[in-house]
Amino acid sequence: MKGTGDVRASSQAADPRVADLVQGGKLRLAIFLPQYNKDPTTGAIRGVGTGFVAAELSRALAARIGVELQILGYPTPLKTVEALKARECDLALMGIEPSRVSEVDFTPAVVQFDYTYLVPAGSTIAGTKDADQAGIRIAVVRNHASTMTLSRLVKHAELIGADLPDEAFDMLRSGKVHLFAAPREVLMDYAATLPGSHVLEDAYGVNNIGVAITKGAPGRLAYFSEFFDEAKASGLVRDAIDRGGLPTFRIAPRKILKTR
Repeated sequence: MKGTGDVRASSQAADPRVADLVQGGKLRLAIFLPQYNKDPTTGAIRGVGTGFVAAELSRALAARIGVELQILGYPTPLKTVEALKARECDLALMGIEPSRVSEVDFTPAVVQFDYTYLVPAGSTIAGTKDADQAGIRIAVVRNHASTMTLSRLVKHAELIGADLPDEAFDMLRSGKVHLFAAPREVLMDYAATLPGSHVLEDAYGVNNIGVAITKGAPGRLAYFSEFFDEAKASGLVRDAIDRGGLPTFRIAPRKILKTR
């Protein structure tokens, strides 16, 4: 993989900041829907979008430490945060949201992408500013960063929550809502399955994706932060984005610690 050699150093396996991972022999990555799907035959978890980037980068991180990578799938970001707090997993890539910063620690942002809306055929909504009107119903996924951002912006429209992205999309497809709010990449995939629908060109926010870990491990946080900073500089992050076919993703500027 391009850039792996630039961020891998065998001597790092003895670094005391990750000695517990070396002793355990594995690095446990948590990803949540819609960051993954499962192979219908084997049940194997395959990263999608942010999940693909997370798996690629975590594989390189595990190689640097000298341990095996284990990928664990969770249904929601909330369950992922709970798993981190319970030490059931070691890291996850997710939006750096204020409510999450109080529960888990984050590295600086690694990648970022826009939030926007999917609109059905015949919709008169041409831009994100048109969406915040009385009587407009917007499907959102509970506890996702895209929803947290939108809830701080919307004054007049009604947000209709769903537990999973597919459920939110079903509300749009059935006509129960006027819009579906989510990351651009996710909405592009859904738009391909709903004739006449389209994703708005502008955005209502930006998601800064960082690496979340359990609180109380400053050494591990510093080690991970250094690795991902080097991964951005070396081309490893760009390579993961390109390999995943993610044109809406971009490398985050350095030292973005929280959303505004």
